[in-house]
Amino acid sequence: MLELSHVTASYGASQILFDVDLQVRDNEVVTLLGRNGMGKTTTVKTICGLLPHTAGRIAVAGKDTRGLAPHRIARLGIGLVPEGRRCFAPLTVEENLIAAARPGHWDFAAVSELFPRLAERRRQTARTLSGGEQQMLAIGRALMTNPKLLILDEATEGLAPAVRQEIWRSLHKLKTEGLSILVIDKSLAELSTLVDRYVIIEKGADVWEGKPVELTADIAARHLGIS
Repeated sequence: MLELSHVTASYGASQILFDVDLQVRDNEVVTLLGRNGMGKTTTVKTICGLLPHTAGRIAVAGKDTRGLAPHRIARLGIGLVPEGRRCFAPLTVEENLIAAARPGHWDFAAVSELFPRLAERRRQTARTLSGGEQQMLAIGRALMTNPKLLILDEATEGLAPAVRQEIWRSLHKLKTEGLSILVIDKSLAELSTLVDRYVIIEKGADVWEGKPVELTADIAARHLGIS
């Protein structure tokens, strides 16, 4: 579904990604881990074409994305839930969802079933929602594009525990439905029950990959600062 092979990327003269390899297979959930500032969000921006890669290859559903505009990469099947949610504040919940809609299983009814609170607040503008409700809206908006691959960048950061659990519940449901997912998060306890593989990035390079059960305390301490 997604393949990065020897990808490098830079902000101007400053190289940020160094020879990154990353794969997400069909029906697989992968998490990209790393300390703050190590290149996780930059990797997401590069996948989505918001930052051009200067070397290597990125393919989405088998198609090379080099030279494609971000909206054309999205149409290959990527649904992005960006860091910071970025809902359209003046629009209602329903308008936010409809604005992103493409034909497929995920319509307003399906998103409302996943997140009933969005149906309850369908006439409210996004700016009046709580942080947790805005995050549900951001996920619902990405699903309304009917993606083959869902990318979530810090989707539970700063949320109340009850809302965080609702987000994790929704991701488990999406996994059972066979959606490929790339998730960036710091909650190892929740990730360990959801994901198939961990990929750790450090200083812009992938340094370790394995299953959750293979992440030892030594590896977590060395690369994630978790003792």
